[in-house]
Amino acid sequence: MFNFIDSINGNLFLRVSFAIISITILYWIFCYIFNSLKKYLLKKAKNKKERSNIEIFSRAIRYIVVLFLIIFGVLSYSGSLVSIGLFAGLISASLGFALQRPISGIAAWVMLVIKRPFEIGDRVIIGLVKGDISDISLTHVHIKEIGGTIPSEEISGRTILIPNAKLFEEDIINYTRKNNFILDEVIFPITFDSDIDEAQKIARESAEIVLQDYEKSTQKPYCRTYFQPSGADIFVRYLTLASNRNEISSKITQHIFKRINQTKKIRFAYLHNEVLLNRNQNEK
Repeated sequence: MFNFIDSINGNLFLRVSFAIISITILYWIFCYIFNSLKKYLLKKAKNKKERSNIEIFSRAIRYIVVLFLIIFGVLSYSGSLVSIGLFAGLISASLGFALQRPISGIAAWVMLVIKRPFEIGDRVIIGLVKGDISDISLTHVHIKEIGGTIPSEEISGRTILIPNAKLFEEDIINYTRKNNFILDEVIFPITFDSDIDEAQKIARESAEIVLQDYEKSTQKPYCRTYFQPSGADIFVRYLTLASNRNEISSKITQHIFKRINQTKKIRFAYLHNEVLLNRNQNEK
């Protein structure tokens, strides 16, 4: 046994092989146990925030374990703490000289873990990019884009990677930091001779009926009215799920349109020209 250890210490190839094999075995054991535990915790997670916490902190633990395995490999190879100090010094100098942006990205990742400006699943605007957070890695934030290819908030199908370092430079707007709801509205114009009270009633009821099929908020829909040159604009405002904003507003619009077409008290206002003929000229 001692002869085997002495042969390892005296042979460079065996020392390197021993370090690599040891690290590989330890990492395989860690991954097996860690992935099993992660799957169990994800099944027990009750909401988006808990799932995001599991994803982010599991990634942090993985990075820490890899760092310790590297240190263990250096120790296995050299057998001296002096070599660890030399190794750390060389790594620090290299990172400081050549990896300034990645270091800023790692610092931004640490900020994300501590401050938590957004979670996985949140809808955000970062600079000019709007979308849903799908992943947060050590170097990038992965965003499922909304809009982009169309002037709407439908999912475009594209994934945008934003370097973490840019988070120190860009404004971050989080749609869903407090809850999953944002304020939205549907607008429609009516003529001056329409029944405004009836129009507001139809707008509120339409919003309430459509919203019954979705997660409910504590605030009920309400209306606002503003004059326009050709009539009055009716605004119905309501709290809607950020992820279903376009779908809900489209259904409310259809419901209002059908209800108004069934009544004679309200007419839609629209831009058009009317020709008024003088009665005397017609008689001639």
